[in-house]
Amino acid sequence: MEEGRTRDRAGLDALVAATPPSRDRYVDFLRAASIVGVVVGHWFIAIIFWDHGVIGVHSAIGVTSGLWVATWLFQVIPIFFFVGGFANFVAYRAIRARERAEFLQTRAIRLLKPTALFVAAWLGIEIVLHLIDRGGAGLVRGVRLGNTLPFGPMWFLGVYLVVVLMSPLTIALHRRFGLWVPAALVAGVVAADLAGLAGGVPGIRNVNVLLAWSLAHQLGFFYADGSLTSLPRRAHVAMASVGLAALIVLTNIGVYPRSMLGTDAQFFHLKAIEETSNMNPPTACIVALTFWLIGLAMVLRPTLSRWLERRGAWKATILANSVIMTLFLWHMTAYVAAILVLHPLGLSTEGDSTARWWMERPVWELVPGVILLGMVLVVGRFERPRRG
Repeated sequence: MEEGRTRDRAGLDALVAATPPSRDRYVDFLRAASIVGVVVGHWFIAIIFWDHGVIGVHSAIGVTSGLWVATWLFQVIPIFFFVGGFANFVAYRAIRARERAEFLQTRAIRLLKPTALFVAAWLGIEIVLHLIDRGGAGLVRGVRLGNTLPFGPMWFLGVYLVVVLMSPLTIALHRRFGLWVPAALVAGVVAADLAGLAGGVPGIRNVNVLLAWSLAHQLGFFYADGSLTSLPRRAHVAMASVGLAALIVLTNIGVYPRSMLGTDAQFFHLKAIEETSNMNPPTACIVALTFWLIGLAMVLRPTLSRWLERRGAWKATILANSVIMTLFLWHMTAYVAAILVLHPLGLSTEGDSTARWWMERPVWELVPGVILLGMVLVVGRFERPRRG
């Protein structure tokens, strides 16, 4: 085991030393930061319930005044799709026509290989829980399927895989029509919102799952081809400002909630149930959030790019990216393990965002973090490509 860690450290140092001057380190940083933000955020906002053997979590945003403000900065899924668009454009541009099928296969395998391991492990856990008659009643045991704990993030991978597989088409559209493509995607989201929320057309807003996240991915193409980086700083400031202004307007009129995450308010009797979620499916607010966050990321790019020239910062970025899927897939499993340890000890049993809940936040970041580190050491190797 120690020998393996030594080889990994040596390999990491070699990657740091071999980084070409032309590499855009900021893209790698955004990818790592967005997933780390998801991990830390999910742990932070969780209010735990343990009901008749079924363990789950609700979001504190629905019952905590003003906490929705954090989602305007830390709902970073648009950034991940944006970075994915950059990476897919660069990779696709570098291949020959006969290799395009291989491009799609390689991208799919990078997502599906660690996901298959995660799914297989949890299928085994669920079967064991069912056989020993532990967990909830009937067919639901152990954890509640579809809850954030631990399967909620799986929706993201499904959507991202579809967007990646569509990238040859969307890249071709980008090359031919440029800005008209994101303009059409924005118009599509707005039209679906109007038809669904104002017109009452059932199910029409589900198209926004593809349209809204494709928009962030499509904007990554403008980063990759240099169009976005060639703009002056004032253009990036304007992009962020327009997005933020649109968020303020949209969340103060009509039916759009202020939170950019689902609030789970329906699980509580403390707050009124929100009829609309900005995430399920995405609304025009997510479009505004996309422009706000990407614009902000571009404003910060020069400063953070200089910081990433430091060896320590770049080494940490490479390390995080080498296990990025493992962090994402297993972080709520680590939280389950933390609950099994801490909840019987009386931690996080109040069921609301009380003063005690706030004081416990460091514990609920530290303990799952240590457990996740152990999981990464065990299964992270399956994410990394084999060396020749």
